[in-house]
Amino acid sequence: MEYQRPADTPGIPSRCPMHGQDFAADPHGAYDKMRAGGPAAPVELAPGVDATLVVGYQAARSVLQNTTDFSRDPRRWKALNEGLIPPDHPVLPMMAYRPNCLFTDGATHLRLRKAVTDSLDRLDMGRIRRDVEPIAAFLIDRFSERGRADLLNDYAKLLPLLLFNRLFGCPADIGDRLTSSMSAIFDGRDAVRANEELTACLMELIALKRREPGDDVTSWLIQHPVGLTDAELKDQLVMLMGAGVEPERNLIGNSLLLLLSSGSSERGAGMLIEEALDHVLWNNPPIANYATHYPLRDVDLGGVYVEADTPLVISFGGANNDPSLRTARQSLSKGAHLAWGAGPHACPAKSPATVIALTAVEAILNALPDLALDIPAERVEWRPGPFHRALAALPVRFTPTPGTRVAALHTPAPATTTPAPAPIPAHPPVASVRAQDNSARKKGFWSTFLDIFRV
Repeated sequence: MEYQRPADTPGIPSRCPMHGQDFAADPHGAYDKMRAGGPAAPVELAPGVDATLVVGYQAARSVLQNTTDFSRDPRRWKALNEGLIPPDHPVLPMMAYRPNCLFTDGATHLRLRKAVTDSLDRLDMGRIRRDVEPIAAFLIDRFSERGRADLLNDYAKLLPLLLFNRLFGCPADIGDRLTSSMSAIFDGRDAVRANEELTACLMELIALKRREPGDDVTSWLIQHPVGLTDAELKDQLVMLMGAGVEPERNLIGNSLLLLLSSGSSERGAGMLIEEALDHVLWNNPPIANYATHYPLRDVDLGGVYVEADTPLVISFGGANNDPSLRTARQSLSKGAHLAWGAGPHACPAKSPATVIALTAVEAILNALPDLALDIPAERVEWRPGPFHRALAALPVRFTPTPGTRVAALHTPAPATTTPAPAPIPAHPPVASVRAQDNSARKKGFWSTFLDIFRV
């Protein structure tokens, strides 16, 4: 794939900015314009951060599967090495090197990925459903009496954060800080400070789990035979949380939008939840542009020049909607889309991610059966950013219902055979739950959840 750049290249197309509201409002229009010039196009991921975006399906799949001509290691990034990208640039938390299986190649990648995939394989899908259901009930109870909610920020954003605290075995104090720092990183709020806090929380969690292992992903990673160091453990956990929380909330939010939409060309009414999830993965994948590769030499990508050691970003959203697939889409298997990636770096958490989203969507639709969008579907606002396809908000309305779902999940403890003082209820009465709700933001969502469920 070696390529000699022409000495004179007049008319090089201008870079499409991917960081503004215009791109967020109509990314597919941008992909179509890019694709008219070939399978890839020059883009600006963020101010001052240039890249090439692969929007053709076959070209994207080829790059994802090619470990000979492309590297995933950002330490090759020419502009970053030359000091053209400031060290505090907000794009770096998503692109800078970490020693995890997302940003490594060869034997190092295989070693780290083995620990991750083996640990994730120990997750029981039934347990995940059982973990999602009380978290969903807890969150729904917080707004069900109002008759209105923002399902993105009140539900889809918080559920994965709380669930990951559970799956990774976080105690209350660490979980509160993890939830806060992860939210700040995704929202671009003081990303440097948030990243420092995230690192400190994870190192505390690792030290705790080395002393007191549990039945959780953190402990399984620690116990894995490859013998991860604390630094390696921290960076695998960052990857798993980052690659799980943001995509999961977008998959939940985008699927709910589709299911609640009506009167449009992509009407969701009457769709099964599984069909809606698959439709989103094809058309509005939660992570729309990522999987950055770095060519080891100058390459010709279907007639498009790509310089060595420059970011080559895969557009899952663009590739999935390549016109070359339109006539075949109905017969393609669910695995044909690229939302989960492809090749040696394909997402290792496809099954749990699907179960989480399915259970979360099912729970809210069952709890609030007359749920409806509070604004027309075409007026929803999408959050700007080069990597995700993410709603800024999802306003809905419904018939107000009592916040009693948490109490309904309570199973009374068996009666004791000897007299004893009246126990403190494992689940407080509804009034108590509401009182705790009022202080949740001060105390932290995770510790509030743990107080209610005594887990």
